[in-house]
Amino acid sequence: MIVYSSDPAPLTCEQVEGFFVGWPNPPRPETLLRLLAHSARVVLALDEGRLVGFVTAISDGVLSAYIPLLEVLPAYQGRGIGTELTRRLLDDLSTLYMVDVMCDEAVVPFYERLGLRRATGVIRRTYARQSGE
Repeated sequence: MIVYSSDPAPLTCEQVEGFFVGWPNPPRPETLLRLLAHSARVVLALDEGRLVGFVTAISDGVLSAYIPLLEVLPAYQGRGIGTELTRRLLDDLSTLYMVDVMCDEAVVPFYERLGLRRATGVIRRTYARQSGE
């Protein structure tokens, strides 16, 4: 049974392995734990104590937030976990003026189903820093 939480503190490296599939330079479990601990908001999906999905937000806590990461382990995809994670995070951020997501075109329909609108944006990526090391 999937349990949702907003407290990453109890997690260990062994509980957070297997994310960032397809990334050429993925963060290590230790880096993921730091990332979760330092995010303004997180929602976690746990199955018997193992992290199977998460979503994070960076925010000024006044007007705006940005959702940089939504990850669900491949074996758990297609079960509505990503939708529930995002719905819970958006509910948590509902007092803010703006919540933004930059994503690949293929996943825009996912976010549109959750009430977000298509917009134009720009990004910069330094792939040598993708691991967070």
